[in-house]
Amino acid sequence: MKKALIICAAGMSSSLMAKKTTEFLKTKGLEIEVDAVSANEGNKMIEKNEFDLFLISPQTKMYFQKFKEAGERVGKPVVNIPPQAYIPIPMGVEKLGNLILQELPKE
Repeated sequence: MKKALIICAAGMSSSLMAKKTTEFLKTKGLEIEVDAVSANEGNKMIEKNEFDLFLISPQTKMYFQKFKEAGERVGKPVVNIPPQAYIPIPMGVEKLGNLILQELPKE
């Protein structure tokens, strides 16, 4: 199973987006789990290297470079989430799901 992690300011809105996006991907027959953590835990979670993709929420994009460098050290992609893919309505969830499918490393 592939795993993606959203790194967010406090982890509240991202937890909702992670849950809805996981459900959306399941309806497409895909086994991709999306989880969320706060920016405080971001580096630690990247260094643990337990996820295939790291997504940076719009409200934490100022930390993108730091997270991108951590991702490079473990060989995993780190991607900014565009604001229109970070809205917990069907259209936003679908955009986030499609971003994940586009950015997940192919094996």
